[in-house]
Amino acid sequence: MLRTEHLQINRGAKQVLNDINLEVRPGEVLGVLGPNGAGKSTLLAALCGELSPTQGLVLLDQQALGQWKGAERAQRLAVLPQTSTLDFAFRVEEVVGMGRLPHQTGTARDAEIICAALEAADVGHLTGRSYLALSGGERQRVHLARVLAQLWPGQNGQTLLLDEPTSMLDPLHQHTTLKAIRAFADRGAAVLIILHDLNLAARYCDRLLLLEDGYPRALGSPQEVLKPEALKDVFGLDVLVQPHPELGHPVIIAR
Repeated sequence: MLRTEHLQINRGAKQVLNDINLEVRPGEVLGVLGPNGAGKSTLLAALCGELSPTQGLVLLDQQALGQWKGAERAQRLAVLPQTSTLDFAFRVEEVVGMGRLPHQTGTARDAEIICAALEAADVGHLTGRSYLALSGGERQRVHLARVLAQLWPGQNGQTLLLDEPTSMLDPLHQHTTLKAIRAFADRGAAVLIILHDLNLAARYCDRLLLLEDGYPRALGSPQEVLKPEALKDVFGLDVLVQPHPELGHPVIIAR
């Protein structure tokens, strides 16, 4: 399990994150919300080891994140950043296959996993295509397949971190992507996902962390966090919050 204890991150003299106590639990999707500059991407960078804490701890399975060896950590922790750059004309399946590099499972098993991850991310039809010939949304889904392949099939003890994986996608693929991520968590993996769309977060996340100026404003279920007063204070947005008529999760409607 990935967790933080009193995490604080400074950038120069500016305190970007303060006193973050968080557990990314097996079998759940934890959504991180907040306006631009709230500290969401900084939190993800600290959780994956890209940034070292100014104070506090980041622990993976009760061991400080920095103490894990590269391959061992990569078998337990995968990260999809907001933008993934790749300037070589690899075929789609080769890009996804990069996720298997930390493992020693053999060519045949890796091929099975690559195929399964491609289908899960709804990019199986792109097999054989050059990565450079894809649209931005297609590239984003290929990179999702890559991190899914890295941890496939998803199980207790593995953690997936995603920074706005739906940002370049059309409405259909926003939902297919989040359903794939939801299914990954349902198999036992812990998932933390940064989202801007409050309604997508309400539908697919088990818990939500609402950040405001680097501080945790609220942490709990979508029903507990997505309150009109809190959303007005944090986002400056007047909203109505009503239950979904079929699924029951909160639906946020701008006034």
